[in-house]
Amino acid sequence: MAQASGPYYDPSGPVPAPGGGGRGNSGAVTGLVLFAGVMMLVDGLLGVFQGIVAVAEDDVYVATPRYAFQFDLTSWGWIHIAVGAAVALVGFGVVSGAAWGRVLGIAVVSVSLMLNFLFLPYYPIWSLVVIALDAFVVWALCTYRDPV
Repeated sequence: MAQASGPYYDPSGPVPAPGGGGRGNSGAVTGLVLFAGVMMLVDGLLGVFQGIVAVAEDDVYVATPRYAFQFDLTSWGWIHIAVGAAVALVGFGVVSGAAWGRVLGIAVVSVSLMLNFLFLPYYPIWSLVVIALDAFVVWALCTYRDPV
C-alpha cells in the first residue's frame, strides 16, 4: 500500500489545508488579547478615579440642563466606580488568560461603552476616547478563538 506524501503530509494527524486554515490563533491575535486585558485594567482604574472625582467634586464636570439621561453627578460617580472596578477585575482575568475573562470582558466592556456614551455631555472628549478604546477591546476579545 502506498503512503501519502507531499509538503502537507503529517503521519501523526490530518492533512491541514494550504495556508494554515486551522482554528488556532496567530501571535498577533494573542498579543491583541493581552493588550486588550491591559487596556481593561487601565480603563477600569481610570473609571474608578473618574468616579471618585465626580463624587468628591461636583464642579469638575459640565452640568448639562435638559439632558435625557441626566443624573446627579454623585450618582454618575458611583456608577463609574462600580463599572470601573468591574472592568479592572475582569481585565485581570483576561491578562491571566482565563476563558471566563474573555467572555465576561465582552459584556462588561460593552456596558462601559454604553455608560460613556450616556456620559458624553458631561465630559465629551474623554468619553469619546474611552468609547474608542472599549470598541477596540471588544473587537480584540471577539477575535480570539479557543483551540479545538
